[in-house]
Amino acid sequence: MVFKLKSIFPFIVTPLLLLSSCNQRNSNNNQTSGISIKFLVGSDLGEFCQQTATKLNATNPKLSNGKSFLLTCDAKGSGDVINEVVSLAQQLSDGTILGEDAQFPSLIAVDGEIYQNQLIYQIDKIFPGKNYIPAITDTPLIVFSPMVFMTTKELAPALEKTPNIYTGLANYNNYQQLDPNSQPLPIYFVQTAPTRSNSGLQTLVAQFASVANKPPQDLTIEDVTKYQDKVKAIQEKITRYGVSTTSLANSMVENGVFWANVGSVYESLVIRANSQGNNQYQAVYPKATFSSNIRGMLPNAPWVSEEEKEGAQKVLDFMLTPELQTLASELGLRPGIPGIPLSNKFNAQFGVNPNPNYESYRPPKPEVVEAMLKNWQDYAKKPSQVAIVVDISGSMRGQKMSAVQNTLLNYVQNLGVKEEIVLITFSDEINPPIIIKGTPEGKNNGIKYISSLQARGGTKLYDSALFARDWLRKNLKPNAINAVLILTDGEDSGSGITLPNLEAQLQKSGFNSDERIAFFTVGYGNDGEFNSQVLEEIAKINNGYYRKGDPSTIDQVMNNLQVEF
Repeated sequence: MVFKLKSIFPFIVTPLLLLSSCNQRNSNNNQTSGISIKFLVGSDLGEFCQQTATKLNATNPKLSNGKSFLLTCDAKGSGDVINEVVSLAQQLSDGTILGEDAQFPSLIAVDGEIYQNQLIYQIDKIFPGKNYIPAITDTPLIVFSPMVFMTTKELAPALEKTPNIYTGLANYNNYQQLDPNSQPLPIYFVQTAPTRSNSGLQTLVAQFASVANKPPQDLTIEDVTKYQDKVKAIQEKITRYGVSTTSLANSMVENGVFWANVGSVYESLVIRANSQGNNQYQAVYPKATFSSNIRGMLPNAPWVSEEEKEGAQKVLDFMLTPELQTLASELGLRPGIPGIPLSNKFNAQFGVNPNPNYESYRPPKPEVVEAMLKNWQDYAKKPSQVAIVVDISGSMRGQKMSAVQNTLLNYVQNLGVKEEIVLITFSDEINPPIIIKGTPEGKNNGIKYISSLQARGGTKLYDSALFARDWLRKNLKPNAINAVLILTDGEDSGSGITLPNLEAQLQKSGFNSDERIAFFTVGYGNDGEFNSQVLEEIAKINNGYYRKGDPSTIDQVMNNLQVEF
């Protein structure tokens, strides 16, 4: 097996993404002084980075001058890593922040070499010829985890017999069509959003390579347009997009085969899924796939001091010791240095092949990746129809209302040209639905409506939730992701139905029905002002999830939810 592999980034259309729905972990230790080495990593390296920090910081590491240093880890989607570094670099270039700003990372890692190439490409646009981000060949390989198709062990044989899995997903509706001996279960496919997650970007590139029958490095910008219809056909099978590969794989386990039964994820996540004790998932290895090489980037940039560089290099050296590489293997990641034996989790019991045979893809040219991302947003991405149900009761007056209006403004501004939302506001009355399209005219009309919102009245939460569901039922788009997103700061008052009545109604349009209307809920404000348990129940009935927000976090919470559609 051969292991190879707007003016900033076309998907940077939102404010700086300082938080994400990926698990953000910071190391905890007793050391409170010394040089801070901040390691900004993609989500797949998050747990390994955290455990590295715990072990390293416990030794009270020092620089050659005797100063102590401390490793902290910040894990998020690889797209968010790129967005953050590029945004900070742009601010540095503009003179709005200094290189000493604590927001800058000392070390960077993303979950694959496509995003690493994009980071080099984007930083070089801002600082031409400076080579602040080292070339791939100059960065050490920490670990890797090949992209696989995660499915159940019962359904895996059907995928394994399919010569081209992506075209198989596009051309057939159920597994029995792929293999007569399989179950007639509908094909429900999930991937992360390529604008936010490395696995999603690698998946998108692999789809173009698959339908074009070309290795990614040979793809051209012209190929993107030439093969866009075939990629769009694959995208139409999508059940849900996601911000984080880890959360997407967890949702597959939690929600079962009628939510999704094949996902494009890392091999390591199949191991993690089976480590929970059910051992029902299997990795299917395509004939060609990305190895997802995770490399440690130590920028030769003005935001990394000489002391930070020394400390960062010691961090990388520590990660590449046999002890830490063995730890990575125990976490389901393949070691980046030769000679480290794989852990006992790399076997059929945990759904993986210790010695898979596949051709390892290399990244396309950065400008081709930009074209793919823009094409995905404007053309190939599966469309969505989302009913956003917004509480404008009296308790939303003041800062809450202003924050929600700003959040809705950002949501509308980030709509794709073929996307639309239905805005339903409520208090003690349910206001008529307002359709907001992602066209310039549609966005302007939406902004005018959002600007006119005023807080007053009660909270008919249950009635409003059912009203939104019924509106979607009447206007259902069969080939789109249909969902309801509820934002409220209070408990229900004055509804004509009870919670059990609402739950019974929502089950009729859930993922076991042909309508497949998902529900997401956001509790807004302080604990005790709303019933988080009720909001979680409403979301889980129809395979969504609950999140908490407040004036300082609501924008990012909604930002992450918007990626799901």
